[in-house]
Amino acid sequence: MWQPPQRIAFKATPGRIPTREAAAASRLFSPLRHGPLQLTSRTWVPAMVPWRADANGHVTDAVVDWYARLAEGQPGAIVIEATGIRDVPSGPLLRVGHDRYVAGLRKVTEAIHRHSDGRTRAYVQLIDFLAVKRRPPRASFLERFLRITDRHGAALGMAGADVDAVRARLATLDDAGLQAVLDVREWEALQKGARERVTDVDLPHIRDLPLLLPGLFADAAQRARAAGFDGVELHYAHAYTMASFLSATNTRADGYGGSVAERARLPLEVYAAVRAVVGADFVVGCRMLSEECIEGGSGIDDAVFFALKFARAGMDFLSFSRGGKFDDAKQPKPGDAVYPYTGVSGYECMPSYLSDEQGPFGRNLEPTRALREALRDDGLATPVVAAGGIHNFEQAERVLAEGIADIVGSARQSLADPGWWKKLREGRGAEVRQCEYKNYCEGLDQKHKEVTCQLWDRVGRDEPGVMRSRDGKRRLVAPEDW
Repeated sequence: MWQPPQRIAFKATPGRIPTREAAAASRLFSPLRHGPLQLTSRTWVPAMVPWRADANGHVTDAVVDWYARLAEGQPGAIVIEATGIRDVPSGPLLRVGHDRYVAGLRKVTEAIHRHSDGRTRAYVQLIDFLAVKRRPPRASFLERFLRITDRHGAALGMAGADVDAVRARLATLDDAGLQAVLDVREWEALQKGARERVTDVDLPHIRDLPLLLPGLFADAAQRARAAGFDGVELHYAHAYTMASFLSATNTRADGYGGSVAERARLPLEVYAAVRAVVGADFVVGCRMLSEECIEGGSGIDDAVFFALKFARAGMDFLSFSRGGKFDDAKQPKPGDAVYPYTGVSGYECMPSYLSDEQGPFGRNLEPTRALREALRDDGLATPVVAAGGIHNFEQAERVLAEGIADIVGSARQSLADPGWWKKLREGRGAEVRQCEYKNYCEGLDQKHKEVTCQLWDRVGRDEPGVMRSRDGKRRLVAPEDW
């Protein structure tokens, strides 16, 4: 992952530790009630993909154990990982694109409700994504993957030559020569792997996304409700389909791109389709970006427009992230896929302890404050979720006291110590293990390995009954007494 050149080292600290009485009187551990959104506290575990599903997207025992362990911390809500709405191969990522997934997902919701003693709401993040191919070896790309056209032959002075002759000539070129012959997308496919975009309207399945996605999301939401979830979070953030429709880089000319209003059109249609099938008593919110953090991308003004539109439409919460785009991602090695959290925008999404003067903790708080203020100025009471490097009670309470947000999310700290919310509430904050923000977990995610934390994944791994990673080297959940 990219890191700021200053490389200033920051350390997470426990801050002010509340007594049990102080925690009980705090904003953080007060309930929130807004329509169907009913939380026992304002604590929230955002979606993290732990890569524990089986190869066909089904829930495994490891998935259930992961969420049961997080639920033992009794946060107000857990958003389970980005879960695919299509019934298509996507590796060890959970899916909800067919009724056959419902029974497995029900095991997750039951585990969350049971292990939290009923204190934690279970939401599922619904995601759609377009095709991303692995970066090919140069020879394979030129011999197999590149579609040879008359344009290539003409550029080489070989008009009319057969395809094999053109491929053979291309193989002799250096990078500069090859880049002069290939178009921008072909060069990108060689350098980073081919990647579909929502603007590829020459492809029928891309052109027809506005016709397909509302129904796919609605069907997935119905299955989520059947599986016992308390609500859904529509994934409108980062590098994926819905965020790409919202992006300022979306130049579609069919009424679903270009102006900020047209870019909001499909996300609003998806929300309307979901709400129509789940009803008013089921939580429907979204995760969206405060800023894309890429050249030519959407900024805070765009986010304010979208947030107002979504809140007016009736979304039950808005959860804000930032960055995490393919546009500035680091070049992968041949055989690997491009990862949207390796560039500058990726750092803004998941900053590490090595940072610039601003530091890694709370980089998204001021944009979140601006978004919530815009909502309140418009008379909208939609709850706002803040996240990004929040790791202690003092930070979390300040977020609420200053009106930055209504709910505090913490992913990496919840991974480091799944019981930390409960420890704080019970006056045991001194027992909390602090995340070190070294992004060990992010490195595993990048490789699609089961995500764990370096603080605990080697602790007692040989004890009887401990479930371990596929390579046998790491335990998959934090110890019970952690």
